[in-house]
Amino acid sequence: MKALYKSIGGPALTLSERPELTPGSQDVKIRVARTGACGTDLHIESWDSWAAGAINAPLIPGHEFVGHVVQVGAEVSTVEVGDLVSGEAHVVCGSCRNCRAGRRHLCINTSSLGVNRDGAFAEYVVIPEGNVWRYPHDMDLDLGAIFDPLGNAVHTALSFPLVGEDVLAAGAGPIGLMAAAVARHVGARFVVVTDLNESRLELARKMGVNLAVNVATERIASAQQRLGMAEGFDIGLAMSGSDGARSEMIDDLNHGARVPVLALPSQPITVDWAKSLTHMITILGIYGREMFETWYAMNSMVATGPDISPIITNRLPASRWQTAFAVTRKGDGGQVSIDWTAA
Repeated sequence: MKALYKSIGGPALTLSERPELTPGSQDVKIRVARTGACGTDLHIESWDSWAAGAINAPLIPGHEFVGHVVQVGAEVSTVEVGDLVSGEAHVVCGSCRNCRAGRRHLCINTSSLGVNRDGAFAEYVVIPEGNVWRYPHDMDLDLGAIFDPLGNAVHTALSFPLVGEDVLAAGAGPIGLMAAAVARHVGARFVVVTDLNESRLELARKMGVNLAVNVATERIASAQQRLGMAEGFDIGLAMSGSDGARSEMIDDLNHGARVPVLALPSQPITVDWAKSLTHMITILGIYGREMFETWYAMNSMVATGPDISPIITNRLPASRWQTAFAVTRKGDGGQVSIDWTAA
């Protein structure tokens, strides 16, 4: 099978032939149709400090995908050949304290697809039956491929109550935009998105945020004034790995604000712990999705709104994966969909 492969530690990936994977008795083999490229994949390709410390090559990366089931293990009972599926990328142990308490997203032994085990940047991927998420057969493939990042957005946005709150989303990447759309959908009063990239800010405006602020030319405080806000933001969605973005966010939060942090920084970041303490700010790390509560929530949201389809701005065949990564890294658009049926 064709797959994007990192044979040894260091920068670069290669599109090469790899042996097809064989499912175990409780596994499902999936013919990949689409994959999404995200920041984690860029970290792995460029081999930055995070990747060097987290990744053991050889590895096939990729964790955002949709495809059709082509083979099931002997003990599989809930998934059938031909099903259109995606999958939860975090494979958990089931036996640690958090797993046994029903908090599987906090498993201390998590093995992540495309990070700790071979992933979906390939014509085929194998995952456990319990990680499979089934779609209706008429599901749009590009949309189905981004349930993983949509889940990140939903998990982040719904970490704290949003009804009537003022929300600041720092970072207008695809997940930041989806999180802002979720905040609007569930009843936030004002939703403000910040970024340095004007094309992404324009996409935020099309998706219905109250203000999209280019922090290269305007401070967040002026956006508060334009909206008539008497106090700081109640919720700060940290969707950018930029140290500066997080620092300015802290300055514009209300006392008692809550900050779910999703974006993975490529370098260590600084936090004003004194202000976090004196302002009684709650900071919560977000990694992945709640299994599987987040999946049910986003399934319902896709059916009832918000419309996240504008997020998908590019589709390229797998043979042009380098262009897909370059477009993602440049950050001018939304989500890039990679077509593995045209590999």
